[in-house]
Amino acid sequence: MIRKIDHVGIAVKDIETHLVFYRDVLGLKFEGYEDLPDRGLRVAVFDVGGVRLELIQATSPDSTISTFIERRGEGLHHLAFGVDDAEGTLAHLIENGIRALDPAPRPGAGGAKVAFLHPHDTGRVLLEICEERPGGRRHE
Repeated sequence: MIRKIDHVGIAVKDIETHLVFYRDVLGLKFEGYEDLPDRGLRVAVFDVGGVRLELIQATSPDSTISTFIERRGEGLHHLAFGVDDAEGTLAHLIENGIRALDPAPRPGAGGAKVAFLHPHDTGRVLLEICEERPGGRRHE
């Protein structure tokens, strides 16, 4: 069911400020930006040994990241697990009593199918299941 850790999402107020640390100080491989205007987000993507690190900035005051930062401040937002079948995995989790924040997988960054799980059922960690689109992900 779970194949790998797909990515880690970090909520930030300003991508450019944090980009310097992750790219220039830590030396992580910067892969580019992805804008998700329908969700009010901009994402900077890094590769860390095959696991993606995403810096996620709100571009809209009503986005989920805006709300998260307002309530909790910047920091770790979610952990995403890579799966082969987002629909099947989500159905299995729901059948086992895990509440989903998404009733069905929806489009995510890079064209992936994603669904988030309720953190009260996952040890107070926002978990995402993520099925990559065929051909992998591309960034600007």
